[in-house]
Amino acid sequence: MPRLTRAELEAARDRTLEDVLPGPDDPSLRVLFCGINPGLVSAATGHHFARPGNRFWPVLHGSGFTPRLLLPAEQDELRGLGLGITNMAPRATARADELTVAEMVAGGVRLHELVEQRRPRWLAVVGVTAYRAAFDAPRAVVGPQDERLGDTRIWVLPNPSGLNAHWSLAAMVEEYGRLREAAADS
Repeated sequence: MPRLTRAELEAARDRTLEDVLPGPDDPSLRVLFCGINPGLVSAATGHHFARPGNRFWPVLHGSGFTPRLLLPAEQDELRGLGLGITNMAPRATARADELTVAEMVAGGVRLHELVEQRRPRWLAVVGVTAYRAAFDAPRAVVGPQDERLGDTRIWVLPNPSGLNAHWSLAAMVEEYGRLREAAADS
């Protein structure tokens, strides 16, 4: 991916990204991954988890969700695997802490509506802080949650951002792999 200029990144601020969701000819939605919000690199490129250093794509592959390491530009291949991507808050920012609590709560409402429409087996919220704010669950921890959205089970995953240094790549692969196994069994 060519390096983006500061002007290109700033021009991407406040943009939104389209969700990656299976179409009518794809398998049903097994897991819907929900990020916090698009970063500027993602908004500029139109691809989720596109910032260099983000570990989402390596973790998906390492945990067995994808048969090979996908590039962010190949995100549409997730549809054929029964996987999707959305964001809690749609507005692109340089850092997630630029979002307001109101945006996170509104994102939770939007997410409830999307899950009701698409009915994934699992909603995987990528980032415990986002889950806590949007679902009013201040004590939530990484892992499967007791709460459900209709028939959809919820799993909170560690945020794959390179800024989330207290989760190693190996530990993230293990946690995402636990979800993959649960999704295969359901």
